[in-house]
Amino acid sequence: MILARLILGLLSLSPMTGYELKKHFDSSINHFWNADKAQIYRTLAQLVKDGHATVTTIAQKNYPDRQEHHITELGHQVLVEWLEGEVTAHSPREPFLARVFFAGELDRDSVLGLIQARREATQEVLDDYLSQREDIDMRAAADRRSFLMAATLDNGIRHAAAELEWLDAVTEYLP
Repeated sequence: MILARLILGLLSLSPMTGYELKKHFDSSINHFWNADKAQIYRTLAQLVKDGHATVTTIAQKNYPDRQEHHITELGHQVLVEWLEGEVTAHSPREPFLARVFFAGELDRDSVLGLIQARREATQEVLDDYLSQREDIDMRAAADRRSFLMAATLDNGIRHAAAELEWLDAVTEYLP
């Protein structure tokens, strides 16, 4: 359900093809949600079936026809209902933490290798987020929509930085 709402949110910004939606996922919201092409296309088909989106075929010369998706009024109502709906506490499902939880089965060097691999991956993510953040001027993001989009990126930056701090502490105090 969340993926459908995210797609409706992106379609509320402008009509898009499935390919364009995937590009937007990868460039604008990947710091809090990711989806592969198959998930996006499956969800788009369901949104059209449910009447939350429509698809317009646009003929192109020398290229396949564009399948451009538009949010419908019903889709916009569903999006707004979700935005105004109940807010719940964060409920993590983090496979890495499950591995750490049971890593007592490993020797110390193997645990350190696991922690180091996660540290490197997290540092890459943080570097990517910081690079994206450099392109955003908060003064230019004066409208509420742009400001809130940037704020979600700031949340991702803080989470990645906190994870790096935690990984360093685990490494330092690991018996």
